[in-house]
Amino acid sequence: MLRGLATVTLWADDLEAARAWYADLLGVEPYYEKPGNGQPAGYYEFRIGDHQAELGIIDRRYAPPGASTAPGGAITHWHVDDVEGSLDRLLAMGATLHTPLTEHGPGFVAASVVDPFGNVLGVMYNSHYLEMLDR
Repeated sequence: MLRGLATVTLWADDLEAARAWYADLLGVEPYYEKPGNGQPAGYYEFRIGDHQAELGIIDRRYAPPGASTAPGGAITHWHVDDVEGSLDRLLAMGATLHTPLTEHGPGFVAASVVDPFGNVLGVMYNSHYLEMLDR
């Protein structure tokens, strides 16, 4: 049923600041903007990583009624080669620690932060990810 990560979406009260922050973090500009064409943006999307996964940032004014503004819920962990270095960079960029660097067994190390816009962002070294990538 679930075949793979398609798009991860995050919310931001200040969409332009979130676009700039993630562009700096990722080293790329978003490839897609909606509505665009001279209209104020409501959504930006980046393609990142080995499989060009989609990371979207939506203006919080489009959040469903009653949606929480507190960090929480499911955590998406993005594979990184250096969890400690990635965590240090995220914290230096203004993110705050959510879950500390934790080893979950050989080949699995994770941490998460809350970005400056209230979203939880996980980073993880995942040996299974690398095995699948080699296939």
